[in-house]
Amino acid sequence: MNLEQLNFHHLFYFWRVSRAGHMTRAAQELHTSQSALSAQIKQLEERLGEALFAREGRRLVMTEAGQLVFSYAENIFGLSQEMLGRLEGRSEGMVRVRVGSVATLSRNYQENWIRPLLLDPGVTLTLESGPLEGLLERLVQHKLDVVLANEPAPADQDRPLLSRFLGSQAISLVGPADVWKGRTLRIPEDLDGVDLALPGRRNVLRAQFDALCMTAGVKPRLRAEVDDMAMLRLIARDSGWLTVLPEVVVQDELRSGGLCRVGQTAQLQERFYAITTLHHHRIERLERLLAGATEAVR
Repeated sequence: MNLEQLNFHHLFYFWRVSRAGHMTRAAQELHTSQSALSAQIKQLEERLGEALFAREGRRLVMTEAGQLVFSYAENIFGLSQEMLGRLEGRSEGMVRVRVGSVATLSRNYQENWIRPLLLDPGVTLTLESGPLEGLLERLVQHKLDVVLANEPAPADQDRPLLSRFLGSQAISLVGPADVWKGRTLRIPEDLDGVDLALPGRRNVLRAQFDALCMTAGVKPRLRAEVDDMAMLRLIARDSGWLTVLPEVVVQDELRSGGLCRVGQTAQLQERFYAITTLHHHRIERLERLLAGATEAVR
């Protein structure tokens, strides 16, 4: 069977009967006769070569094939309703929110930011990670709704984007509490020859840190440079070295006492941005989440 042979009108009727759980009730909702509805579902079953319903007494029960078809129909028509709702500026039913985040952004920060969406029973969440440029291309193509980044989108007249400033935090020097608790080092003055694990060179923090050390004439001993913040968190926890990173990355280890802050400087800041397009078809739940943004940069 080819896709062209699938009658989506029949599939829609099957979906409505499955959701109603009753042929008569679905016929009333669709303003058609029960016999016409039954005939169209029968045609769908003949096309698919599978029975979609079985009768148990007076009840209609989906077969295994019916449950499979229903799962796809739920996605097809659920997304169609969502699409129409967004075009008409309203939200109804399940709303899909597609979030992209740069690979160098802290997973803990991402989770903290999306937590209201995780707690919303009306939201289906999609998360993607990758380089900023690739995520921005998907954003422009409306394959993502928002991109979380630690830098604003580059200025581009052919690709107007809105970068909302979400906040910033100072960068900390952290180490194992059993060695460093109660001790303090200045950044960067006291780091000459000290074993350090640092964010990778693609991270905007790394350029800030290297410039700070160069200006002060300080040369730490680089033991690891790591692009992925989740891996940098593990190295901070298990290596015994000092690590330069945003505290949100190791918030659980700091809370439990496994790691401690050894130093902090306001000269190093990680900034967080939510990047969106300028289109008019916005998602209400996402807009509420973005409402706390304190600054917008175009």
